[in-house]
Amino acid sequence: MTAFTWQTAVIKIGSALVSPDGTGTSDKFLSNIANFISESRKQGKNVVLVSSGSVAAARGEIRTGHKVSPGKKSAMAAIGQTKMMATWSQLFDFTCAQLLLTVEDLNDRRRFVNIKNTMEQLLDHDVLPIVNENDTVAIDESKVGDNDNLAAHTAIAVQADCLIICTDVDGLYTGNPRQDPQAQLLPTVDNIDEGIMGLAGGAGSSVGTGGMITKLQAAQKCAESGIQTLLVNGTKTRTFTELVKGNCPGTLFLAKDDDSTARQDWLKHTSNPKGELVVDKGAYLAMTERGASLLAAGITQVVGKFAANDAVLVTHEGHVIGKGLAAYSSAEIQQIKGAKSSQIQYILGYSDSAEVLHRDDFVRIAHDNESIE
Repeated sequence: MTAFTWQTAVIKIGSALVSPDGTGTSDKFLSNIANFISESRKQGKNVVLVSSGSVAAARGEIRTGHKVSPGKKSAMAAIGQTKMMATWSQLFDFTCAQLLLTVEDLNDRRRFVNIKNTMEQLLDHDVLPIVNENDTVAIDESKVGDNDNLAAHTAIAVQADCLIICTDVDGLYTGNPRQDPQAQLLPTVDNIDEGIMGLAGGAGSSVGTGGMITKLQAAQKCAESGIQTLLVNGTKTRTFTELVKGNCPGTLFLAKDDDSTARQDWLKHTSNPKGELVVDKGAYLAMTERGASLLAAGITQVVGKFAANDAVLVTHEGHVIGKGLAAYSSAEIQQIKGAKSSQIQYILGYSDSAEVLHRDDFVRIAHDNESIE
């Protein structure tokens, strides 16, 4: 069993724990989790809860066939969210707060910062933030899609040092323990590579929307942002007695050394690029080797339509080198691309920035297979 320490944790609870029978809510497994949260708060630690289960909580309230329509699912989420919050609230003797988010809230820098500030204020006032995806309004293109990745984005937003994913399996195994008796639990993972990703099977529960793959994706996002992730079995009382002692009874995904800012973590893992800036070799070398800002002179092409302060990809010869926040809109950059910084005032009639993309608003991306049509 691996020892670990933490000060601020995001705890993600799967639908199978909130609604073990697939209908309504139950404190069967939640009581142990609530006791762990309460004990952690007494130790002066900060906790944010990301809870699935709103749709399952409302099952039976609305007549459905074998396949639930999007409209009925949204209605069920609206009903079930109140049931889920009521269940959690009755388990605590302190105030809980509800935050319902969509991917658009996370992608937009101003909304993301507001989410971050709101959660910080709640924690400062000893309120437990309870986060879920806003399934009542989110359509496919505005959905995170699973609460594992939502929990990772939440951990990045509150600058947590720990993400604890509570599920109905003991951790990550070398094979499917339900099918392979020889499968071994991996107590520690120091690097989430293709081999580790290959261990992910399908969803372990018919109640939830995520499987092991989404948990590994969440752990990978967190690791690259300097956040450790624990994958533990939330159905076992022993899990939480060990967590209180500072032991991980499941799988601990180690955090990488990270000196990036919260802004850069958001850029890399959460922001949705609205366009693309193609740069020449000089700009490419300046940005990648010297950490320089991107000037208009180094831009050869502008792809897509975006506003100032939107996230954009930066590419060279078809390879993505990073993401950043554009200081100018796509229309403005079309006019000034290839020009010297001193000419921006003359071309546009104003100059908001000498740089099109400041180095503090840029983050490198190791993978080079991403592009915008």
